[in-house]
Amino acid sequence: MHRAYRGRPFFLSLLMFGAVVGGLAPQAAAHPHVWATVRSEIMFGPDHKITGIRHAWTFDEFYSAMAVQGLDTDGDGTYSKEELDPLAKVNVESLEEFAYFTFVRAADNDAFLPLNPPEDYSIDYDGTVVTLHFTLPLQTPLDPKAKAVTIDVYDPTFFVAFGFAEKAPLKVSGTPAPGCTATMETPDTEAVEAAQALSESFFSQLGPGSDYGSQFAQTVTISCTAQS
Repeated sequence: MHRAYRGRPFFLSLLMFGAVVGGLAPQAAAHPHVWATVRSEIMFGPDHKITGIRHAWTFDEFYSAMAVQGLDTDGDGTYSKEELDPLAKVNVESLEEFAYFTFVRAADNDAFLPLNPPEDYSIDYDGTVVTLHFTLPLQTPLDPKAKAVTIDVYDPTFFVAFGFAEKAPLKVSGTPAPGCTATMETPDTEAVEAAQALSESFFSQLGPGSDYGSQFAQTVTISCTAQS
């Protein structure tokens, strides 16, 4: 199962900075505090096994504004790759504590499978929002022909709310076996709205091992049908 979640050193520090400096406190008043639009790529190897997940997470304007504060070091009004690279690094390093909000398991098995540290990470900034790109390799490639594979993206404490993009939310790359498909499942809209109406005191009482946010998971299931 996922590890305990002890805090939000990167996300929370940015939000507190914004409340004090930017006068943007209203959005930081209730859960969730950060919104992220998800695009995911399921990567297959030549042996038809799943080798990893390539994420692209686009964060909301409030969070993005806080994230890029002070990064335009040469003052030219644009953000170069060199200026954004430290932000990408601190993002992926802080996400390690939270298992990268990515939980992979095989069918009929509740245990989450281990992932290797992120590779090929970077950040884009279009002047309004930041998008974090990173690849999570599986420690052991999975064969969805043997058992369906489920990938959940969520924050167990619902501090960050994830949602699939409306356009091109999911793709498959590499060499999946014939008959393999990837399908998406999203949480009930009414349940999400009800959770957003809960007070901060409710969330502050959740234990460090709480898995409350799992009910709002963005889920991808990869399954394969037998081919004649």
